[in-house]
Amino acid sequence: MPSPFPGMDPFLESQEWEDFHSRMITALSDRLSPGVQPDYVVRVERRIYVERPDEDTDTFRRADVAILAMDSGPAAGLHGSTDSCAVAVECELPMSVERQETYLIVRERETMEVVTVIELLSPANKRHRSDGRREYLSKRNEFLSSSSHLVELDFLRGGERLPVIGSLPLGDFYVIVSRAYRRPRCSVYAWTLKHKLPTIPIPLKRGDADAQISLQEVFDIVWQRARYDLSLNYKTPLDP
Repeated sequence: MPSPFPGMDPFLESQEWEDFHSRMITALSDRLSPGVQPDYVVRVERRIYVERPDEDTDTFRRADVAILAMDSGPAAGLHGSTDSCAVAVECELPMSVERQETYLIVRERETMEVVTVIELLSPANKRHRSDGRREYLSKRNEFLSSSSHLVELDFLRGGERLPVIGSLPLGDFYVIVSRAYRRPRCSVYAWTLKHKLPTIPIPLKRGDADAQISLQEVFDIVWQRARYDLSLNYKTPLDP
């Protein structure tokens, strides 16, 4: 059964994002590779970091239910008190979480030089003041200071948008294509829930034609293979 939305399904964001992210990265690699061979190779890379809890982010969670307990042990009768009780409230301790994020690297086959980096943003990359956002923006600055192109896919409606100078066009989802030889200028593709995912260019070495990739076709492949229609609950409120 196809997605009930013409393009990106927003219910994936809160219910199946980790699985979708992994599948989408792999499917993008599978679709892109034949179009750039034999001059280029496409590889899945992994970034690992530890996200510390922060009360200002949703990594710090409060218990939804407080569990009260009556202490009926021997200590209850100390100091002659018989009508008091100790009340235990269940809470959660803030703990660090290990995050693993995958992204794509396009390399020139002969030299293995990094030509293009393709990032699919995760919720952790868009949380205000989170380690995930700081880690991503640090890596982003490294890429933008290098001779590599950068393509950023933001299929998330929630969280903070990536910083740009000026205002982004109106939209629910974005793709930013930053060509190394045109920086600081970049191309921004924007669309809404009512539209299909666009076909975007993947820049290669200067002088080589861009690879074109239909995000909608890749999304449809991922959807059909994962059968998200069997797991997504459309009766829940849409978040965000």
